[in-house]
Amino acid sequence: MTIQQLQYIIAVDKFRSFAKAADYCGITQPTLSKMVANLEDELDVRIFDRSNRHVSPTNTGSRIIELAVKAVSDTERIIALVNETKNTLTGGLHMSVGPSIAPYILPDFIRIYGTEYPDVELSIEELRIENMFEALFLGSVDVGIAIGGVKRKDIFEIPLYTEPFMVYLSEGCIRKLPSFTPEQLSHEGMWVMKEAQCLRESAFSFCKARETGKRIYEAGNIETLVRVVDANGGFTIIPEMHLPLLSERQRQNVRPLTGDCLSMRKVSMYIRHDYVRVKLLNSIVSTIMKIVPTRMLDPFIQKGGIRL
Repeated sequence: MTIQQLQYIIAVDKFRSFAKAADYCGITQPTLSKMVANLEDELDVRIFDRSNRHVSPTNTGSRIIELAVKAVSDTERIIALVNETKNTLTGGLHMSVGPSIAPYILPDFIRIYGTEYPDVELSIEELRIENMFEALFLGSVDVGIAIGGVKRKDIFEIPLYTEPFMVYLSEGCIRKLPSFTPEQLSHEGMWVMKEAQCLRESAFSFCKARETGKRIYEAGNIETLVRVVDANGGFTIIPEMHLPLLSERQRQNVRPLTGDCLSMRKVSMYIRHDYVRVKLLNSIVSTIMKIVPTRMLDPFIQKGGIRL
């Protein structure tokens, strides 16, 4: 029995197809089928029920696969632990970033990280937070960056920064106050993006404001919301780091949010509870600190990075 064979049965279980699993593992289907068959012969048990149209684990196979996932994960942790002792960062880093955050950090992150840590094989994908947590559980993603305050079992949250929101008005908006309190925004002219603007720690919830409005559109990103406001009137709220993406004319339609209520979003890094590559995490934090304004950074991050 080898770790490679265990990786193969995990892949077959994931895709429920020998052909797709072989493609994922970068080998031919006959090779993968033979390796799995050899493992079944060695254990004297059938791991998968096979048919022309369907592949599924047997009852015993499901239990073997569960143990295989743990064994492969433990092996990867050993390799990661060894890499931690080296002077230079090496190996792979697979990150996930939420789509409401990616436009503001990824362009500079990719450039800076690639320059400062050239020996790390960096790969990044945009995933919504539910899919990101699933990928973290499965081990297909090392680190996720998303809206903070989401609790999941066996997932550890590391606050990175807190970003204020600002008001973006249409040019024809009649409520062109010099500044706004959150309470002044609760009316029918507001446009909302659920994932980016649900403020879990705010005294005023922009999500609850949807109940009072008649013109609510669940946009896919902030840029869409800005265009909706430009074309249809009313207003929305945007994160401060979106300001550089606005034209000079659009920036004239931005107003600050004031008052006692928290009008900001927390952005956090999420890892599995058993993740061990502290140096790699701090390389991410070091890069984020070069992108995000210092006043937004979490105090613990500023003091000395991450210590697990």
